[in-house]
This record gives sequence, structure tokens and C-alpha cells, in this order.
Amino acid sequence: MGKKLIFHKILILALLFGFQLSAQHNHDHGGHQHHGHNHDHGSHDHHGHHHNHDHHGHDHHGHKHAHDHSKHDHGAHDKGHGSKGYATDCGSPGHVHEHHGYDPAATAIHHISDANVYTILDFVRIPLPCIIYNKDRGFEFFSSGKFHAGHHDNGHHGYKDYVLYEGNVHRIDCPNFKGSDAFEVEGFDHVTVKNDEGKDVDKKYAIINGKAYLLEAKTIWDAGILGGGPSSFYDLSPTKNVISMFLVALVLFLIFRRVAKAYATNTGSAPKGIQSLMEVMFQFVRDEVAIPFIGKKKHHKYLPLLMSIFFFILGLNLWGQVPFLGSTNVTGSLTVTMILAIIVFIVVNINGNKDYWKHIFWMPGVPTFVKPLLAAVEGLGLFIKPLTLMLRLAGNITAGHIAILSFIGLIFIFGNAGQSLAGSSIGTALAVPLTLFMMAIELIVAFIQAFVFTLLTASYIGAATEEHHH
Repeated sequence: MGKKLIFHKILILALLFGFQLSAQHNHDHGGHQHHGHNHDHGSHDHHGHHHNHDHHGHDHHGHKHAHDHSKHDHGAHDKGHGSKGYATDCGSPGHVHEHHGYDPAATAIHHISDANVYTILDFVRIPLPCIIYNKDRGFEFFSSGKFHAGHHDNGHHGYKDYVLYEGNVHRIDCPNFKGSDAFEVEGFDHVTVKNDEGKDVDKKYAIINGKAYLLEAKTIWDAGILGGGPSSFYDLSPTKNVISMFLVALVLFLIFRRVAKAYATNTGSAPKGIQSLMEVMFQFVRDEVAIPFIGKKKHHKYLPLLMSIFFFILGLNLWGQVPFLGSTNVTGSLTVTMILAIIVFIVVNINGNKDYWKHIFWMPGVPTFVKPLLAAVEGLGLFIKPLTLMLRLAGNITAGHIAILSFIGLIFIFGNAGQSLAGSSIGTALAVPLTLFMMAIELIVAFIQAFVFTLLTASYIGAATEEHHH
């Protein structure tokens, strides 16, 4: 079975390289980020230029856009900070810069991020339903197909006052903007400016009819830690990660249903096929995790939870290993791992016995003056345990995805984004073995992380339910 998996991964990787090379030669430069690029306007004659878009098919891949810069206010750029900006945030003169560079960091972050469109190999894009709660207009329902997503999942069209930037719905932050059910978006810009406090602030713009409109992201309640915060709309849409979770849950349901039928019809006979594989894994978790940490008498009560956690995490990890299934990073999302950790936190503390709480708030066997200090430490540990569960799983899975994408990026770095065949050949010679090695490691990590999360859950439950004999 291991040889077949490695063989399939080699075929998948070969397909990935082929499609990515094709996409790099024909991608839409309008949706790229322009961090660190020095656009020298002085060397170009901007007068008399005009837009040369194909408005019929809206296929902007590989096109060079000639823009009319005669009305562009170059004095509006934030020269003091070293990056371009706009005079105002609502309808400033703007244009999309033609750009040939390859940004490996932006590419990696894009591919591990969630999105409102399900992208397969940057070749097939499946629209997803959008459920938006707008504070001004209430609930709005539409399909992300209205945005006509292209390379990097940037939408070529807008809907009302919404656009799709790097796979995520954004709203145009301009009260005077009047959109329609299908208006053209020429491209996007991403700049960094200084705020009143002297801190760097990222601002995203959509270029529409030659003007730059400031974009507003959806509300994210992260207290500003990850750059989120309250905004004028909430995105309640089933995203790529949500769809992946439903698909994995469906696959697991069908597998276990088949195994259950096999046990019912083949009573007394040796397991075979998928039944034999699942039985080995089930027995391993039961005999090496549940029984040793919880005990023979109590483990049956918590076995369904432990099995659900193990197979759900394992299924999502393996799903994310297959490039043509969307290269999802579900267990690398802090939102998903946080919910799993909260479930474990609730189960552990609800089932904690008297001895468990006594050892936390009034530990026996230690001097009285030390007990308050230990109670503070142990009380803090109640929240540190689920926090470590959340961060460990998300960090390990995300790191693996970024490493693989970085190795693939060597092809375009050495090949100067597809302009040098010799460089691309050298990059490929380096990237293929490194990527294959990393994918093999990631296959092991997929099992290890599912096992570690389940093992720690069992250990926390065992500590909370253990009977102490003083």
C-alpha cells in the first residue's frame, strides 16, 4: 500500500508542476501583490496610452495592460514610507502595474488560506454560495461565481459593492460607490502606509474604471491580533475549508458504514479489504491510547470521542495532502483546531471528579502558604492545555504545507518566473526530490499529529477522572 501511495503522489506532483508552469506563463498580473516592487514611472511615456482589455471573454491571462497615466496623481504616493499610496481612500486615481516578479511568500500564504471559491490546481474553480450579513442591507445570498475568479482567485467582476480579492469577499469602503450586478474589476493593489500612530497598516484597493477604491475585509473577532476586527459585514459563507470538512465527514461515514456492514455479514471470518485496515487502526487507538490513559473500566465512555477526533483529524490531514483536491489546509486553521480544543476542554472539566478539582485549587500534601500559588499555576494550566493542543496541530500542519510550496517555488525563483528555461530546469531538479521527501514526511506527520492530539486528549481525561487513594 505504501508503494502505491508514493506512486500516486509522484503522478499528482507531476500534474501539479505541469499546471503550475502553465499558470505562471499565463497568469493575471492584475491580482498580484506589489510589495517591494519599484515601479519606475519616469522611464515610460504615459501619455496617449489606452486600455487594451478583452471585454468579451474577460480573459486577462497573459495580457499586457496599457493604462492611461496622464491623469494619475503621482504626487499622491506615500514617498516618505517608500511604498505607493493614494490621495484618498475613495475613488483615487489608480492603475494596475504590470509586474513579472514571483513572490514565493505571497503564493504560499495564498495557498494555505481559506477562500470563498474551491480551486483545484489553479485550473478549475468551483463557485461556492455566499451568505453575507450586511449591516446596511441585511442578509444577502449569491454565488461566488458572480466574481469570475481568475489567477490567485481574484475576481474579474464585482457584485453590488463586493469584490473577490485572493479568494475572499471584500466590500468597497466608499459610500458614494454605485455598483451593479456585474461590473468589471481591472485589478487590485496592496500597499503599506503609516497610520497616525506610526504603525504599518496594510490597505487593499480594487481598481475600477481607472480609480482605486479602498476595500474592507469581513468582520473577524480576533481582537486585532491577526489584523482583524469589526467591519460593516459578516461573511457566514461555507468556505473551502468548511466544504472540505463536510466532504471528509461524508467519506468517513461511508467508510465506517461499509466496515460496520462487513462485521454484520462476515461474523466469525477474518476481516478483509478496508475492514482489515480500519480494524488495525481502531484497535491501536483503543489499546495504546484509551485503555492505558483512562483505564479498562472507564475507557468505553470516551472511546467514541477519541475515535472521532483521531479519524477526523487524520482524514483532514490526508485530504490536504492531495494537490488536485484543492490543497486545503483545514487542520492548519486556528479556527478549526480551536473548536477541537474547546470540545476537549469542556469534556475534561465536566467529567473532572472531586480529587481532580482538589489538586487544582487546594493541592494536598504541600504547605498551606504554597497552596494559593500552586492553585494559580494549576488554574492557568486549565487553559494552557487546550491552547497547546490548538497551536501544536495548526503549526505543524501549516509548516508542512509552506515547506512543500516553498520547494515548488524554487522552479519559478530559479527560472525567473518562467522566463529562463535553464533556470527552471535547475529549479525543477532541486524542487522535485525535496518536495517528494517533504510529502513523504508530511504523510507521516498526518498520522502522528492525529495520534498526538488523541493521546493528549486521553491523558487529560484520565487525569480528570482518576481516583486517588490517599
